[in-house]
Amino acid sequence: MSKIRANRVAEQMKKELGDILTRKIKDPRIGFVTVTDVEVTGDLQQATVYVSILGSEEEKKETLLGLSKAKGFIRSEIGRRIRLRKTPDITFEFDEALEYGNRIETILKKLDS
Repeated sequence: MSKIRANRVAEQMKKELGDILTRKIKDPRIGFVTVTDVEVTGDLQQATVYVSILGSEEEKKETLLGLSKAKGFIRSEIGRRIRLRKTPDITFEFDEALEYGNRIETILKKLDS
């Protein structure tokens, strides 16, 4: 039962985080960020947010730094938008799945040529 609720909370957080990152955050370090996935623990105490960031390695590091600095604001916004007893503690991690997929696709195209 709690896994179903955790999945629902994760999906709602993903939707709200996308809105918060595009409309509310004004930090110039945070560039083109896409929330790809959110994983919430069964007790709803912690959430891992996976983000995809466009740009160079330096821009990606700066964006992750900006996101971690804005964590308190983001958490309070999530708390306002989603009715939970306790808002999960948020950690941001870079999602390398898209980059990995693009690298595989390039290798396959080279092999096909």
